[in-house]
Amino acid sequence: MTYYTPAPFDDLRLISDGKVLTGLYFIGSSDEQKHPHDAVEADLPVFQETCRWLDIYFSGRQPDFTPAFRTNDLTPFRKDVQEMMLAIPYGETMTYGEIAQRLASKRGIDKMSSQAVGGAVGWNPICLIIPCHRVIGTNGKMTGYGGGIKNKQALLEMEIK
Repeated sequence: MTYYTPAPFDDLRLISDGKVLTGLYFIGSSDEQKHPHDAVEADLPVFQETCRWLDIYFSGRQPDFTPAFRTNDLTPFRKDVQEMMLAIPYGETMTYGEIAQRLASKRGIDKMSSQAVGGAVGWNPICLIIPCHRVIGTNGKMTGYGGGIKNKQALLEMEIK
């Protein structure tokens, strides 16, 4: 299913297994390559719920619910990174390095690779709802967004207003 976003954002594609959301990405972005292209268009309750979430989000407000979703192939490391992303509040950001430090502390080790965190963040198949756009580089640098840097910048500007 396609969700038509307001300007200046690219439109979004929604993917489901028939029950829960399994993919959400900007059309034309490098994230598109992560998802199957043999999807069948359908009017599913999870798409209606996700569109309602997106309507609220793109109106500049934080939705007070989360559509049902599932991330497939979730390794323990990806799960930890996903939980960190889900904990980043609307309108705030966290660096790859900060996530690496928190995960290292959680695991009782001295150091963790920011690049490994970047790989797990980049793997995220459900943008916006799992807010990978809120993860930024050192000194606020806009890096590493499979949905396109222009979309990432516009999302953060919308949230910070």
